[in-house]
Amino acid sequence: MAVRDHLLHLDPTGSRFASVLRDTIDQLLNGEVTGRYDWKTLFKTEKTHAGTLVEINLQREFKFEDGVDMDYRVANIDVDCKYSQQFGGWMIPPEAQGHLCLLVWANDYKGRWSAGLLRIKQEWLNRGNNRDLKLTIKAEHRNKILWLWHEADLPENVLLHMDAADRTAVFAHSSGQARLNELFRRAQKRRISRNVVRTVAQQKDYMKRVRGNGGSRSALRDEGILIMGDYESHRKIAAQLSVPIPREGEFVSVRVARVASEQTIRPSIFLDGQHWACAVPSDPRQPAPTLPSTTR
Repeated sequence: MAVRDHLLHLDPTGSRFASVLRDTIDQLLNGEVTGRYDWKTLFKTEKTHAGTLVEINLQREFKFEDGVDMDYRVANIDVDCKYSQQFGGWMIPPEAQGHLCLLVWANDYKGRWSAGLLRIKQEWLNRGNNRDLKLTIKAEHRNKILWLWHEADLPENVLLHMDAADRTAVFAHSSGQARLNELFRRAQKRRISRNVVRTVAQQKDYMKRVRGNGGSRSALRDEGILIMGDYESHRKIAAQLSVPIPREGEFVSVRVARVASEQTIRPSIFLDGQHWACAVPSDPRQPAPTLPSTTR
């Protein structure tokens, strides 16, 4: 309970934990270099390395001290960290018996993650015959795990979850700029992370490809598409339009159309001397208004 209370104090909502898991998966995929977005495309050695990266990245984020016998020292108690992409697949080493384990699971296909605590007992483990003597937890004893967060939302891997035809259309373009334009055109009202932009652009100056002055913002403006970033002024516009609000390092695109007045039943914003709302299919295409300056 002391470890639980300390972890919940550090991260009451689990948002920091979820971000570490999202970033770790993206780190393994290395989309900027490889163009990958799907866990299944990882090499076996990369998947094996995932647990180590989760352990390292959690320690960096939360600044856990090194443990005496286990990975971390949390609330002055030794804690071992075990990650599995398959729920229940945590491999418990013999030296962890009697110790607390932080059991972490994340699945990009389900878009879910969990983290809980369990003090390891021999009788709760399956028998194994692998060379390093690591064992798994018996299914009937998983109810003894003290969940800190269970089946929580994992920040979305947009490329993995978008419609296959839309994804094909994005990657059909030969230039990084054209691929990004297509992404923001087809993945509207969804949070698009900086890593997704990096994967699609596959260019070192990927952020330049989003902005105005030749980036997607200016390229899609004539189609009525706004691309909001994590600036406070943009976040307020997203909230007023009732679309997902960009979090740090995220973008949200949406096509807008002029409406008669603020009395419209659709949520609206006031920009360039006009009222604007999220467009519906019957709205004609018209240039989008200019977003306010990007000051936080």
